[in-house]
Amino acid sequence: MAFDATTHKDADDDQLLLWILVWSELVAFGILIVAFVILSGFHAEAFDLARLHLRPGLAAANTAILLVSGYQVALAMRRRDELSRVRRPLVIAALLGFAFVAVKLFEYWGEVRYAGDATLNTFFELYFLITGFHLLHVLFGGVALLLIAWRPARENILLIATLWHVIDLVWLVMFPILYLA
Repeated sequence: MAFDATTHKDADDDQLLLWILVWSELVAFGILIVAFVILSGFHAEAFDLARLHLRPGLAAANTAILLVSGYQVALAMRRRDELSRVRRPLVIAALLGFAFVAVKLFEYWGEVRYAGDATLNTFFELYFLITGFHLLHVLFGGVALLLIAWRPARENILLIATLWHVIDLVWLVMFPILYLA
């Protein structure tokens, strides 16, 4: 098989775009999380009070859901040379992502009533902004996982696996800061 410089250059360009996307996501979430940490220092009592209205058990369940879904995506990555074997783990990962969304929406249902409280407002504005932004990423990622499972291609499996693991990583940083700090 002859080396095709054009194909190799396209693959390098795709990798560059992937890493630009990954780093831009990490920077965006990083800015939001740093803002949350700084404001929690300025409004320590209000943030402590607001955290009493959160449900860390549901957030811990969501952490487990994302970790299992990440494992499924890792299985798909391991099997990406046999495209017929990647569908199942990708679909399972997507369904777990949708389960994360359902649990988070249920959690929001119990928390939204506190968002209008003047004392808790700053906390909940940031909380809903950060977790909502993450929730949209999980939802988008779940849809992308299903699309890739439907028509798998080796390059797309690498792309979604990288992005899905970044989504997991962001949650693993967010969880203790928002719920446990």
